[in-house]
Amino acid sequence: MKTIKSLSVAVLVGIGFSAFAGKMVDGKHEVLSKESQINWVGEKVTGQHEGTVNIKDGELIVQNGELVGGSFEMDMSSIAVTDIQGEYQQKLEGHLKSDDFFGVEKYPTAKYVITSVKKESNGQYKIAGKMTIKDVTKQVEFMADLKEEKENIVGTASIVIDRADFNVRYGSGSFFDNLGDNMIYDDFTLNVNLIAN
Repeated sequence: MKTIKSLSVAVLVGIGFSAFAGKMVDGKHEVLSKESQINWVGEKVTGQHEGTVNIKDGELIVQNGELVGGSFEMDMSSIAVTDIQGEYQQKLEGHLKSDDFFGVEKYPTAKYVITSVKKESNGQYKIAGKMTIKDVTKQVEFMADLKEEKENIVGTASIVIDRADFNVRYGSGSFFDNLGDNMIYDDFTLNVNLIAN
């Protein structure tokens, strides 16, 4: 029985909630990196940690008033921890950036590229695409919501990723035995809020 759940990095790829007041404008809409946000949550046997990672750039593609594609790129060197402060915060941030986890010196970015979109009811979309972390690319699917707000497109979604698929091994029961309370769960979730103009 697999007890590993893991480092949960909350990936919500921001796409709003309900129906639109009107159709979205066709074309490529640039993701506003400063206004957009990703919050992550990582879980372990003894608790969890939370933090942020910055969006470097991205775009949402609209045809006939509907989302049809897009992508977003994360600046992995910006990983920050928000649930603790001081020395332990700095140590954890350094560890997440190290080769034990995301190896940001060698792999400074991670990217998600949408490959297909299926519109569901009430402005929801089923998204399929390719996530690349540490030069490993895997298929990742999730549900997202999209809306127009103040002349921008706003998207939110929850993306759960198995870090073992991307060779992020530290404290993983998929790679190491007898970890006990030191085990970090393999799933990570990113809570992404994208705003595009």
